[in-house]
Amino acid sequence: MLHRLPFRAMGCQMLAIVEQDSENAPDTVARVPNWFEGWEQVLSRFRHDSELSILNRTADQFVPVSQAFWEVFQASLQADRSTGGLVTPTVLEAIEIAGYDRPFNELSTGVSYSNSQNVTKLWSEVHPLSMVLCDEISHSICLPPNIRLDFGGIAKGWAAHQTAERLKASGPALMNAGGDIAISGPRQNNEPWLVGISNPFEPEQDLATLHLRSGGVATSGKDRRHWIKGSVLNHHIIDPRTGQPALTDILTATVIAPTVIEAEAAAKSVFLLGSGAGLDWLEADTGLAGVLVLDDGQVIANRRAEEYL
Repeated sequence: MLHRLPFRAMGCQMLAIVEQDSENAPDTVARVPNWFEGWEQVLSRFRHDSELSILNRTADQFVPVSQAFWEVFQASLQADRSTGGLVTPTVLEAIEIAGYDRPFNELSTGVSYSNSQNVTKLWSEVHPLSMVLCDEISHSICLPPNIRLDFGGIAKGWAAHQTAERLKASGPALMNAGGDIAISGPRQNNEPWLVGISNPFEPEQDLATLHLRSGGVATSGKDRRHWIKGSVLNHHIIDPRTGQPALTDILTATVIAPTVIEAEAAAKSVFLLGSGAGLDWLEADTGLAGVLVLDDGQVIANRRAEEYL
């Protein structure tokens, strides 16, 4: 029997699922929203008293952080390395200048009133993340005055992964954190979990169904979180090479990977690269499978994606 718990956290709709023979949901499922509340208090840039906000206000000084913060920071460093700097936590200023300067539900009119007008590319010869110092022993981080962090989707992916790991003691588990999906293992009958790839042109319909026994899947795109600033349509995925919302022919990029954290970083990287270079990048990594929906409605996939469709 599948026990489901829908709830909202991190500005997204969440769904925790555990499969168990008992008609009563395991106690751990009821605790999932509290786990996310605790992680938001650590990682949210929209909470003035979160660990992230405190660190972002403290320049040139080592700030001790919690274990959860440290793990997400390390995951963001790995994402930066694996994507050649395309997925980096140092894009907060650019996101705010683009207009995403408050929780997305407060941009209900679709219009941003940010007064900031100018932005330059975030890195050229010197990558900003190389200027962030950290102490492995004390789990402390020191930011230079001109750099602030935003973990974005990496934080959601990490939270989804943590949740699936905690829930699997109660039975096969799936955690969907706003589209970042972690799967603990196959279902009780050794069958795969069925995960739909949403059609961005018809959100109530699925383009395809993935069959997954473990690992993670994530989707990055410009179909949902977008707004008007002036006369320009902006979205939340910043290209650190330009400091601007990415110009790409991809509407959505869905990637399957060994973990949801890897899937999140890879999906965003492919989205930023565009369909040509993005598909080549996917093909070069035998651990990744991807399905891309382009602006013109074309759907393309790499060779490994066929294993899951």
